Amino acid sequence: MRWRSGRRSTNIEDRRGQRAAPKLLGGGIGTIVVILVAMYFGVDPTPLLEGMQSGGQASTSGSRPTAEDLSNDPLADMVSVVVADTEDVWTQIFAEQGQRYETPTLVMFTGSTRSACGLGQAAMGPFYCPADRYAYIDLGFYETMRTRFNAPGDFAQAYVIAHEIGHHVQNLLGISGKVHSLQGQLSEVEANALSVRLELQADCLAGVWANRADRARNILESGDVEEALNAASAIGDDTLQRQSRGTVVPESFTHGTAAQRQRWFRTGLNSGDVDRCDTFNANNL
Repeated sequence: MRWRSGRRSTNIEDRRGQRAAPKLLGGGIGTIVVILVAMYFGVDPTPLLEGMQSGGQASTSGSRPTAEDLSNDPLADMVSVVVADTEDVWTQIFAEQGQRYETPTLVMFTGSTRSACGLGQAAMGPFYCPADRYAYIDLGFYETMRTRFNAPGDFAQAYVIAHEIGHHVQNLLGISGKVHSLQGQLSEVEANALSVRLELQADCLAGVWANRADRARNILESGDVEEALNAASAIGDDTLQRQSRGTVVPESFTHGTAAQRQRWFRTGLNSGDVDRCDTFNANNL
């Protein structure tokens, strides 16, 4: 991925090295365990995190990395460029629709951190909190992708960020709020099926970003698309369940199968068109 010539985002908050007090309203150790288990099986932690908080808690602030900080930290530098690219792409797309894009902040943390959705843990993987409109990532997750999921590469790493920013786009458009509200009226199986459509749409939006960013800055190199598709496959519900349980339970899927995640990322990538990402009205996921 050609990222080094890109601009750096100012919407990066560095909390690495800070430790968050593990205080959860209505939660406790048992709740943390439930969330960690849920994430291990590919479940989006956002509804759980929101449910544990009665009223959002303010995020623990960190530092804004300088250009010198980033130059001495290549991985954080790459993340900053990817975030900047998402800002440019989504600002343009929203403007085309006569809307204003509100940029999110990406928080880099180590181990755990506070968010308006509760305590974020590295073991949960990257996540987006709609309550504070922050995306959170422990950069150690990329090592997990490489070693445990066999999904290395800088564009695979960029795909992860673009997926979380996709959730931010859904939040701004009111999609995620409607989905979470509707899920409260459905059975667990039906709510899971709706979650799958939400996650696959975020994958498609990540593909839209890749398409637009490549058109603007020629970021894609040989093998990059394959890196992203490999990552999408590695974190498919069926892949994760097969590795952890030895069996696959489709009714418990919350993110989609490996094939579905690849298909929707490619749909966004090939089209660059947000309208092509309507997973909620798609007959075939």
